[in-house]
Amino acid sequence: MRGPHEGGLTMAAGLFVLVVLVTLGITFWAGRRSRAAEDFYAAGRDFSPMQNGFAISGDYMSAASFLGVTGLIALYGYDGLLYTIGFLVAWLLVLMLVAELVRNCGRYTLADVLALRMRERPVRVAAGVSGIVISLLYLLGQMVGAGTLVSLLLHLHSSAARAGAVVGVGVLMVVYVTVGGMKATTWIQIVKCVLLLGGTVLLTVLVLLRFHGDVGSLMHSAAQGSGQGAAYELPGLRFGHKLTDQLDFVSLGLALVLGTAGLPHILSRFYTVPTARAARRSAVWAIGLVGVFYLMTIVLGLGAAALIGAPAIKAANGAGNTAVAQLADALGGTVLFGVISAVAFATILAVVAGLTMASSASFAHDLWAQAFRHPEEEPPTERQEVVVARIAAVVIGAVAIVLSLYAQKLNVATLVALAFAVAASANLPALLFTLFWRRFTTRGAAWAIWGGLVPALVLVVFSPVVSGNAAAVFPGAHFDWFPLQNPGLVSVPCGFLAGWLGTVTSRERAEPDAYAELEVRALTGAGAV
Repeated sequence: MRGPHEGGLTMAAGLFVLVVLVTLGITFWAGRRSRAAEDFYAAGRDFSPMQNGFAISGDYMSAASFLGVTGLIALYGYDGLLYTIGFLVAWLLVLMLVAELVRNCGRYTLADVLALRMRERPVRVAAGVSGIVISLLYLLGQMVGAGTLVSLLLHLHSSAARAGAVVGVGVLMVVYVTVGGMKATTWIQIVKCVLLLGGTVLLTVLVLLRFHGDVGSLMHSAAQGSGQGAAYELPGLRFGHKLTDQLDFVSLGLALVLGTAGLPHILSRFYTVPTARAARRSAVWAIGLVGVFYLMTIVLGLGAAALIGAPAIKAANGAGNTAVAQLADALGGTVLFGVISAVAFATILAVVAGLTMASSASFAHDLWAQAFRHPEEEPPTERQEVVVARIAAVVIGAVAIVLSLYAQKLNVATLVALAFAVAASANLPALLFTLFWRRFTTRGAAWAIWGGLVPALVLVVFSPVVSGNAAAVFPGAHFDWFPLQNPGLVSVPCGFLAGWLGTVTSRERAEPDAYAELEVRALTGAGAV
C-alpha cells in the first residue's frame, strides 16, 4: 500500500485528536454526574432501550469485527465469512436465554446472579477471576488493533511506534473508566456505534458503486484478487481439509455462538436500563444493528480482496488487520483513509473502556467488597468500593498494555475468539445451570467456572496461537502439543461437565426456596433492583 502523503497524515492525525477530545469531553461531563456506586457500575439505570441497544452494539462491534473479520474475509473468502455468522447467531441465544433473566436477577455483575441462590464467597471468587481473565483476553485484541492502526496511519512500522500506540490507548481507557464510569463508557459507545455504522455504510456504498451494484462481479474480482481463484469461494483456505482443521472450525463456531452470552462487558450492559423489558428490547436493537453491520463487513472484505489484492494486504499486515484502511485509501484517497482510520480508532477506544469497566467491577464488587472480606468484617461503603474499582482499572490497564506488546502479530479476530471461548467455557455453564437447574449447588457453580476457565487457558498456552509457527506469540518456541487454535471444542464441554459433576458429588443440597425465589424474580422481575 502506498503511504499517505503529508497532507493526508495531517488530516488523519487531526481526526484522531478530535476523537480523543470528544471522548474525553464526554468522560469529564459524565464524571461530574457519577457519584453513587449505581452511577459508576450501571450508569444510574436510566438509559432507554434504543440507547442501550446502540451501546451494546458499540461494545460488540469491536476492532475484531471492523479490522479483523474484514481482513479474514479479504484473505480467506468463505472461511473468513464464517466468523461473521458465528458473531451474529450468538445474539439469538442472548435474546432468548440471557438478557431479561440476567437483568431481573443481578445488580452489577454475573456473580450477583449466581449469589442469589449460592454461598457468596466461592462463586464470587470464581466469577470475579473469570471476568478479569476474559476481559484481559478481549483487551489484547483491541490493543493489537490500536498498534496496527496507528503504525499504518503514520507509516511507521517499528516496534517502538506500535508500543507507543498501545500505551496511549491504555492510558486513555484508564481515564475513561476512572473518571466517567459506566455513564461515560455508555455514551462513548453510542457515539462510536453511530460513527462506525456511518463509516461502514459509506465504504459499502462506494464498493458497490465501483462494481455497479453487481455482487457477482464483486465476488469474481475478489476471487481473482485473492490469488486463489475458485478456491476463494469454497471452504478450506483458512481451516483446510484435514480432520484437525475441520475440528478447529467446529471449535471456533462453538466459541463464537456460545461465548457472547458469557461476556462480562455484554452482561453488564443489561443493568444500565430500568427494567427487564427494556433489557430485552435492547437486545432486539442490538441484533438489528449488529446484523446490518456484519452484512456490510462481507462487502468490505470482498471489496478489499478485489481492489487491493491479498498479496498487498499481507504485505502491509500479515494478519490482514489493515484491509479496511487500505480499502478506504483505494476508494477515496487520503481523506477517506483518514476518516475510516479515525472511526476505527474510536471503535478501539470505546471497546477498551467497556472491557476495563467490566473487569474493574469484577475486582471491586465481587472480589474486594465480597469474597475477600471476613463475614464479621464491616462491609465497605459504596464510596470505598468505587475508589477500589478505579484503582483496579489502572492496574488492569497496565497489565493489558504489557501483555498486548507480545501479541502484535496476531489477527485481532483470532484473539477475540479466544476470549469468546473462555466465556463460553467458564461463565455460560454456571449461568445457565443457575437459571434453569433446580438441583444446582454452590460447588457445581464454582466447579463449572474453574472447570471451564482452567482447561481453556491451558489449551491456549499449548496451542499454535502461542508457539510453533511464524505468526505465534513465541515463534521460536515449540510447545504447541494441542493442535487447535481455539480451545472451545474441549473446554466448553469441560465447563458443563464440571458443573454437573460438582453438583452430583456435593454433600449440600440445593435450597428449593432459594431457587423458587430466583425463578419468580427471573420471570416476573419481583424484587429486582
